[in-house]
Amino acid sequence: MTKAPLVSILVPAYNAEETIAYTLRSAIAQTWTRKEIIVVDDGSVDATFKIARQYESDSVRVFTQKNQGATFARNEAFRRSNGDYIQWLDADDLLHPEKIEIQLAAIGPHCTQRTLLSSEWGMFMHRHHRAKFVPTELWCDLSPTEWLFRKLSQNLYMQTGTWLVSRELTEAAGPWDTRLLSDDDGEYFGRVLMASDGVKFVSGARMFYRGPGLAFGSLSHIGQDSRRIEAHWLSMQLHIKYLLSLEDSPRTRAACRQYLQTLLIYFYPECPNIVAAIQQNARELGGEVTMPQLSWKYAWIKSILGWHRAKIAREVMLHYRWVAARNLDKLIQNARN
Repeated sequence: MTKAPLVSILVPAYNAEETIAYTLRSAIAQTWTRKEIIVVDDGSVDATFKIARQYESDSVRVFTQKNQGATFARNEAFRRSNGDYIQWLDADDLLHPEKIEIQLAAIGPHCTQRTLLSSEWGMFMHRHHRAKFVPTELWCDLSPTEWLFRKLSQNLYMQTGTWLVSRELTEAAGPWDTRLLSDDDGEYFGRVLMASDGVKFVSGARMFYRGPGLAFGSLSHIGQDSRRIEAHWLSMQLHIKYLLSLEDSPRTRAACRQYLQTLLIYFYPECPNIVAAIQQNARELGGEVTMPQLSWKYAWIKSILGWHRAKIAREVMLHYRWVAARNLDKLIQNARN
């Protein structure tokens, strides 16, 4: 490129009135000056759109659409973008001020427009400076095959905001899959990986993930919603397809079986058709899956009230544990201000 690349920071938002201002400030504060910020409000029923409009400028554009889902909002944001690189950013997460600049500075002579850049990420409750950065085996340079192998075999993941993707690679991967209401980012970046020539992990570049845990209504929450359950199962099938398309070997088949085993509890026993499909897939991959187990904290509920109520109890307890932790973190900050 003859001049510094333009970076598009794309923010899908839905009912994010409590966090959208912090997210936009972190995007605006990027030390990489050649940037545009595009917000697509997905039909929020709170003040998200109104708050986002307060930040409009020559470099910040805000749009709204009827409520269709995060994948629709992301596709619309990309359609309206002009950047040479794409930075996806959820409406409750934050970027370190130098995140994009550090990643772009790491592009070396061995990188191409198909090199996928990743970064460090840390989870926080309310005070982002308290975020915990915990490295995993994905925090290094990896081939697409090795990245997907490690993800499936160890149930690892990277947050959406860690990636910086060239426009060429984004277009090669195709749009976000609007069928997916759960794990849409996992499936999407599986396709980005397959279209890439590898992942370059950029140490020192950081993003902050406002951990939702299993909070009700969060994108990561599956719960008992049949649409989300079906979507998550579809995403799992696509993950397996992507890995085996890159390498069909005993080790990748074992990774796929482990992936099925790990996530089986999402569907057992409420979805017998999906459970049967998982068992069949495991056999086709050369093995078996065993029925999932609950921890001792919920096993006694299962023995008295059954699996369904035990899983609901687990979700409720996790939800309120996260709510309590976040509220405590917020109280501590308010007390110190």
